[in-house]
Amino acid sequence: MENFKIDVDADGIALITFDVPRRSMNTLTSGVMKEIPEWVERVKTDDAIKGAVLTSGKASGFCAGADLGDMASGMLGGSDLQAAYDAGWRLNGALRALETCGKPIAAAINGLALGGGLELTLACHYRVTENDNKIQLGLPEIKVGLFPGGGGTQRLTRLIGVQAAMMAMSEGKSFRPNDAKSAGIVHDVVEKGQSVEAAKAWVKGGGKAVQPWDEKSFKLPGGGPYHPAGIQNFLVGNAMIRKQSWGNYPAVTNLMKAVYEGVQVPMDAALRIETRYFIKTLMTPQAQGMIRSLFLSKQELDKGAVRPADQPKSDPKKVAVLGAGMMGAGIAYVQAMAGIETILIDRDQAAADKGKAHVEELLKKRLSRGQLTQEKFDALLGSITATTDYDLIKGSDLVIEAVFENRELKAEVTRRAEAMLEPGAVFGSNTSTLPITGLAEASARPEDFIGIHFFSPVDKMMLVEIIRGERTGPAALAKALDYVMKIRKTPIVVEDGRGFYTSRCFATYVAEGLAMLEEGYAPALIDNIGRMTGMPRGPLEMHDDVALDLSLKVAKQTQADLGDAYQPLPGSEIVRKMVEDLGRYGRKNGKGFYDYDQKPKKLWSGLGDLAPVTIDDSTPELVEDQKRRLLYRQAIEVARCWEEGVIDDPREADVGAILAWGFAPWTGGPITMIDQIGVAKFVEQADAYAAKYGERFTPPQLLRNMAAKSETFYGNFAGQKQAA
Repeated sequence: MENFKIDVDADGIALITFDVPRRSMNTLTSGVMKEIPEWVERVKTDDAIKGAVLTSGKASGFCAGADLGDMASGMLGGSDLQAAYDAGWRLNGALRALETCGKPIAAAINGLALGGGLELTLACHYRVTENDNKIQLGLPEIKVGLFPGGGGTQRLTRLIGVQAAMMAMSEGKSFRPNDAKSAGIVHDVVEKGQSVEAAKAWVKGGGKAVQPWDEKSFKLPGGGPYHPAGIQNFLVGNAMIRKQSWGNYPAVTNLMKAVYEGVQVPMDAALRIETRYFIKTLMTPQAQGMIRSLFLSKQELDKGAVRPADQPKSDPKKVAVLGAGMMGAGIAYVQAMAGIETILIDRDQAAADKGKAHVEELLKKRLSRGQLTQEKFDALLGSITATTDYDLIKGSDLVIEAVFENRELKAEVTRRAEAMLEPGAVFGSNTSTLPITGLAEASARPEDFIGIHFFSPVDKMMLVEIIRGERTGPAALAKALDYVMKIRKTPIVVEDGRGFYTSRCFATYVAEGLAMLEEGYAPALIDNIGRMTGMPRGPLEMHDDVALDLSLKVAKQTQADLGDAYQPLPGSEIVRKMVEDLGRYGRKNGKGFYDYDQKPKKLWSGLGDLAPVTIDDSTPELVEDQKRRLLYRQAIEVARCWEEGVIDDPREADVGAILAWGFAPWTGGPITMIDQIGVAKFVEQADAYAAKYGERFTPPQLLRNMAAKSETFYGNFAGQKQAA
């Protein structure tokens, strides 16, 4: 076999080592799924084998789950449902054969086991994992629009009960080793390097070769649908799922159906039920869009798909960060975690020390969770120098400027920092709105000047938007991409322009919420409709998070830059009054569209005086129309960015939208949404909104041309920007 190695010891225990060649991490490829039945059959029929231990030959983990690209191509090859079901059943059938082979099989989990990787271990009769908090155990399929399809919905539920299993699967929750033991997912936790020995000891000690659910005495923990207590899990679960998904994610609904129906029948029938619902889910546009954007495209971008191929690879060792506020401190933290020496500079030592203290607090959280040793903690914190001394920038491969959004201040720190840099070192500005070409006017080396836009909080937000100025060179772009990949973020590359890609398109969401407020929609209705689209928050509460005074400053700067060409956005006067007349800046000072001096926050009672409510009904027709309005407005701006050349790769447009401002993940991103709706139908609806709400909904000519030719974005443009 190519992916598994079998060694039988003197006690008759077969050590089955899972090791996919030429890969850093094991995944369930089609080849792996073909070989599982082969070694299961050998264990079953070879009289010399008394039992088996399954472990990984990879230092990086046990198994990261299914190879989604491989899996999807095998199951979506056409409209033949039987063929799709048969492909989906392969893993389920193999794992059922494993647990019914008649000999004890233990899993020695010596690294992370996620998705299909955990499902593989759940089919084993005994599970032992190592006491290493880098190990994660979980079923995260819901995050890409799927649910566990290798028996996870049935085995996990039978192990820990409906409520705990549904919460874990519907949230995609991962467990650390000791938490997994407490939950009942694994049987034991041993010291690092001891999992195989412990698993063999269980087999030699007479390990039982029958799963609990295959015994006549088995009872579902907590009870099933017709148990007085168990029924509550499904009654309450329906409401919780609706609250989580707003009906946008078929995977969550189908997950509960698979659990509800599966726990009422024997395991063989339950697995068939799971497979049917899994294939049904996989064929939905939501799953296909999410798999493409959140797994396949993201993976390609993470590996440098848009990096200039003719530039040598770089490895930044020392990076200076100018500005030690929350953003600069967050950047310093992710750099330290990536092994980069960091110089953290601010105007005075107290401010610089405050930034380093924020890094220390983030590191302490990891230390308390057992994710860092004290020695590692000390080394990481020691890699950051908090200072006011620009001389310490010398020797840096890169500078990240993260000071206040003020051109004069940025120009000053640019000149001071560049004076310390060697030729070829890159200067990156972490601006969210100011055009890079304009900022580069302060640079003596504009070919090495680039935008590197982080999102807050830096330690949690996975996207970095790289912006090319008019004179940015390919070497600077390649080095910026190498840096972003080293700090384990997902990069997208966009061209220069006001607001670039992410800030410009995100602004349309909060602006459309203001337009609705100005039109007389009830504030609660506006934010509820926003949440129902699948956006992380309503437009008004998100505006509070961003800060109303910041929006006003950006608007004033834009007006000053554009002069007579400036067009005020709907609701801008409401924002001005709230900031200048009422001192309501948003969450930052506890007063915005909401009041934050109580929990939960409440809508500000005085908002009705600024924007009288005339529309407060919430008929299904109105809600659906306004949900579409909010999503279309953002997607139209994305299409305009495309037409203007700000962005030109559907992968970057979709992944960037979801990771940067939370564009409804169930759509697969704005470009996927347009393609799936159909460009012609999208244009027709956009024109209708333009007639009703204004020119901001007018679709760009690019979309009209595509509609006339029945084209799609992914059909036309996918892969054009791939590195040669």
